[in-house]
Amino acid sequence: MASVAWAFLKVLLLLPTQTWSPVGAGNPPDCDAPLASALPRSSFSSSSELSSSHGPGFSRLNRRDGAGGWTPLVSNKYQWLQIDLGERMEVTAVATQGGYGSSDWVTSYLLMFSDGGRNWKQYRREESIWGFPGNTNADSVVHYRLQPPFEARFLRFLPLAWNPRGRIGMRIEVYGCAYKSEVVYFDGQSALLYRLDKKPLKPIRDVISLKFKAMQKRQHGNHITLELIKGKLLPTTVAPVTLTLGSLLDDQHWHSVLIELLDTQVNFTVDKHTHHFQAKGESSYLDLNFEISFGGILTPGRALAFTHKSFHGCLENLYYNGVDVTESAKKHKPQILMMGNVSFSCPQPQTVPVTFLSSRSYLALPGNSGENEVSVTFQFRTWNRAGHLLFGELRRGSGSFVLFLKDGKLKLSLFQLGQSPRNVTAGAGLNDGQWHSVSLSAKWNHMNVVVDDDTAVQPLVAVLIDSGDTYYFGGCLDNSSGSGCKSPLGGFQGCLRLITIGDKAMDPILVQQGALGSFRDLQIDSCGITDRCLPSYCEHGGECSQSWDTFSCDCLGTGYTGETCHSSVYEQSCEAHKHRGNPSGLYYIDADGSGPLGPFLVYCNMTADAAWTVVRHGGPDAVTVRGAPSGHPSSAASFAYAAGAGQLRAVVSLAERCEQRLALRCGTAPRPDPRDGTPLSWWVGRTNETHTYWGGSLPDAQKCTCGLEGNCIDSQYYCNCDAGRNEWPSDTIVLSQKEHLPVTQIVMTDTGRPHSEAAYTLGPLLCRGDKSFWNSASFNTETSYLHFPAFHGELTADVCFFFKTTVSSGVFMENLGITDFIRIELRAPTEVTFSFDVGNGPREVTVQSPTPFNDSQWHHVRAERNVKGASLQVDQLPRKMQPAPADGHVRLQLNSQLFIGGTATRQRGFLGCIRSLQLNGVALDLEERATVTPGVEPGCAGHCSTYGHLCHNGGRCREKRRGVTCDCAFSAYDGPFCSNEISAYFATVKNSTSLVSSLHRDVALTREVITLSFRTTRTPSLLLYVSSFYEEYLSVILANNGSLQIRYKLDRHQNPDAFTFDFKNMADGQLHQVKINREAAVVMVEVNQSAKKQVILSSGTEFNAVKSLILGKVLEAAGADPDTRRAAASGFTGCLSAVRFGRAAPLKAALRPSGPSRVTVRGHVAPMARCAAGAASGSPARELAPRLAGGAGRSGPADEGEPLVNADRRDSAVIGGVIAVVIFILLCITAIAIRIYQQRKLRKENESKVSKKEEC
Repeated sequence: MASVAWAFLKVLLLLPTQTWSPVGAGNPPDCDAPLASALPRSSFSSSSELSSSHGPGFSRLNRRDGAGGWTPLVSNKYQWLQIDLGERMEVTAVATQGGYGSSDWVTSYLLMFSDGGRNWKQYRREESIWGFPGNTNADSVVHYRLQPPFEARFLRFLPLAWNPRGRIGMRIEVYGCAYKSEVVYFDGQSALLYRLDKKPLKPIRDVISLKFKAMQKRQHGNHITLELIKGKLLPTTVAPVTLTLGSLLDDQHWHSVLIELLDTQVNFTVDKHTHHFQAKGESSYLDLNFEISFGGILTPGRALAFTHKSFHGCLENLYYNGVDVTESAKKHKPQILMMGNVSFSCPQPQTVPVTFLSSRSYLALPGNSGENEVSVTFQFRTWNRAGHLLFGELRRGSGSFVLFLKDGKLKLSLFQLGQSPRNVTAGAGLNDGQWHSVSLSAKWNHMNVVVDDDTAVQPLVAVLIDSGDTYYFGGCLDNSSGSGCKSPLGGFQGCLRLITIGDKAMDPILVQQGALGSFRDLQIDSCGITDRCLPSYCEHGGECSQSWDTFSCDCLGTGYTGETCHSSVYEQSCEAHKHRGNPSGLYYIDADGSGPLGPFLVYCNMTADAAWTVVRHGGPDAVTVRGAPSGHPSSAASFAYAAGAGQLRAVVSLAERCEQRLALRCGTAPRPDPRDGTPLSWWVGRTNETHTYWGGSLPDAQKCTCGLEGNCIDSQYYCNCDAGRNEWPSDTIVLSQKEHLPVTQIVMTDTGRPHSEAAYTLGPLLCRGDKSFWNSASFNTETSYLHFPAFHGELTADVCFFFKTTVSSGVFMENLGITDFIRIELRAPTEVTFSFDVGNGPREVTVQSPTPFNDSQWHHVRAERNVKGASLQVDQLPRKMQPAPADGHVRLQLNSQLFIGGTATRQRGFLGCIRSLQLNGVALDLEERATVTPGVEPGCAGHCSTYGHLCHNGGRCREKRRGVTCDCAFSAYDGPFCSNEISAYFATVKNSTSLVSSLHRDVALTREVITLSFRTTRTPSLLLYVSSFYEEYLSVILANNGSLQIRYKLDRHQNPDAFTFDFKNMADGQLHQVKINREAAVVMVEVNQSAKKQVILSSGTEFNAVKSLILGKVLEAAGADPDTRRAAASGFTGCLSAVRFGRAAPLKAALRPSGPSRVTVRGHVAPMARCAAGAASGSPARELAPRLAGGAGRSGPADEGEPLVNADRRDSAVIGGVIAVVIFILLCITAIAIRIYQQRKLRKENESKVSKKEEC
């Protein structure tokens, strides 16, 4: 069949985990018959009995014979009640009852099961819960249905807790049905070959199901590896597809395997854990049409291949497509070939493991007293990196030895009187959960340790070593016992087996019966190790590691954080980045928050009124299309993006609007076939659908924007490029149907015209805003709420939102289950509480704030509950945590509606606003629900109280319907946060270079605030010159020595006040900031935001009729002092930025004109990105050359006013000659001067002078 000639399955089931009903083993659907009530008394046994009338034979449910139940001699946690069902049965439920008419009952218990009465396995609920709920009185019956059921012959009930005013007392019942079992045993040198029937029709799917029980491990230890090579299922190590499933599979218990093949889709399940993958190969399906080999790979007529990998253990209920392979083998059907020793019964394990349950556990066994050597062997398995394994004292107080784990290595230390300790280390990575063999010996001249195949030897000084009386495994007695045993690294938690001391094998069953040694906190005849990383609760690729009683997740490099790597460290959108005050730039975003999609890199273009997400593609920058044979594609360009399909879908869904621009130029371009109108160009969107519309046209209209507007160059066609003229028309196409974006492919065909040609360029995907970030609702009454479907967050539930309020308390959200619940509330003005119950009792986490939350500002809440615990964080306050109880319930089960802003009882409702509510990364549409809910209104006002701090440098926060914007009209800066420097380079030229701005010609100023930043190496320099119509002026200069000098002349009849500020040489090529604040005669000067100096003016307090502000060279400085004139003649060479005089920002008016300008530019002034750019810290600049904003080295933010269409666009921003708008109309200068003179004269003649005063 097809190209895959044959395929086979080699069942090298190396190690096992729980059970699953295989196909074909079909048990009755009603599997709940009582199994214990009809059993004879001899089928019941126990650890002990209080009396003959309290024996285990009286423990059947609802029976009153004997004393009315089983009661052990002593009530402690080492007692057990056992049932022998006679054969393996499927067990689906259990029920318990206390002792009849007594005060004896069990409140919780463990349930264990076994096939042969040895090597018990513990049943766990919800993959982690050890205990079952018991009784609260003697007579009521507590049923528990087992999910999933299990198959076993023997069951044990182990009481954990009981009535404190009574004893242990139990009556029990077990429910289930008969279980069909067909087994086959492989001894490691045998195999079974099943030849498939050669049928003409291939089955719809192939299904192989079985159970296995491994008797010993092989080379891989604890896992099954299934690899697929060219349609062959091989457990080898080199393949296109490798699967690793299962863990701890060598526990000598049954484990299920299910393999389903449907075409090339493979589902591979070990116990309950399934992997789905697509098989690689040339065929469109996997063809199992030859043979399947179980237990090992065999070829008829040849010896077994790969015998070292063959399976040693049992297979049960082995089916292929419903055919019972084991039954066929028993009947020696011709399609079955058996080689080696294959039998049809499964031997029971003989080893007896011991579980050390806690760090206080120990097992004391007698040593070989009087022997002149120490010799101990055993096997152990653990997840812990450290722990005490063995301690022994030598006779006559001559010393001691201790064997312990440290950092996953085994270390033996020998202490002898009068000698320094001798140490030997062997093995590595021994905390991997696998069985490891240990052999240690110490004789008169050496000691050695062998771990698996690793041997370490340490020579000793020749001395007699006398073996002691007692060896302590796993831990020590209390210090009060005087044994001398110490466990500095803590006790061992794990399993031991096959213990021998000297040449004597130790039997743990004798220990359990009290006939040998002593112990504490052990579980004998069971290895209770469990893999807490299977399944892994670590999300988003976090790496799981574990110890005996817990696990942890390493989230390094995942982009997520938290106990289970659930919470993204990145913002969800560019909108969220913007409202953290971040400028334009490259950022990672995680569009679905804690959802399954990963973060990816985008460019965030922060404009004044929006945040644009820019997702670039890796396709060609420009595509040229030339003529081709009729109907053949002449161009098919594909465009791949930096994000996957799911990530793109999330970005587009979040956005308020998305678009993608296509620039098309064409010369004699293709036209549609006039016969059938078949389009000759189309594009493919995100969903792989083909679209023929272009631009602002509606889908399927086959029109460009000009076709809709009716202004195409040829009215016969709906796109300019369809005109087919011998010229190069162009179409600028904007695609804005969100559900179709982005473009993934563009195809253009031609009608066979040899000289047709076109070229197009596809821009990046542009998405504006984030609908969820500002999605909000106002709750106006305490009884109002919004309701949504129940929150499904069984294993991990995270809730995040913003709120603001003026009330002192209220419930933000609540969701209830039968017993479980989750609730977040403002409990007090300074307290937010997260409370929940997942079955372990109510828990809560509270965050307290030093300042009230009811301050009418937005506060951010993030609550998370997972299998490791719960956490709550509000704003930037410390995160509070509540760990989950060990081995407790882990699944949060909710079934009521989710209430937002209130509760089901309509009590303690929330008054205020909630916005941007997300559950596990999914945003809830509050506004949509609010429009139809009484007492709740969509939207919230008043964002500036929270986000106003984002507006810097005098920018003012303005409210929008959805968010805020910064008004930079009165700031010397621009940008979305009024934080972008407006800088200019003043060049050295023969002609003057200056910037002149007209100011307050009719105003007398009594105060002003002046700011500027500069960078220069030239002296003297004029930084700023402000003149008046009355020969008053202000000058800020750098003197010859680089010192800062300020001169105020506020009365033309007096000399100017001159102040020198010897802070440092400020012509050092570094950036300096200067701030001058005058209040009447008091002037405060601040340099570089640190050095301050205050001076007092003597020349006046009013700056009258300010005429102009000049930056750079002043051609005429009549009336100025000599130093100012010299600086004015020299002008300024260097960079100036952030210049502000009162509300006037001359650089901004010149370089970012927003209306009629009163600024004149003379000479060479070039805009720069930032004055600080290029200034090396601590060293003067070699030469202050301008860094043009559009050059190849551009590193500043993107264009702030428009969406970033093409980041490679080059801007030429040089201002040269005389540009901008002339300040004054020259013909009016004389008239204005006369008017000013007349006003001045009039004021002198009146005693009461009238002036307009303006605060700057």
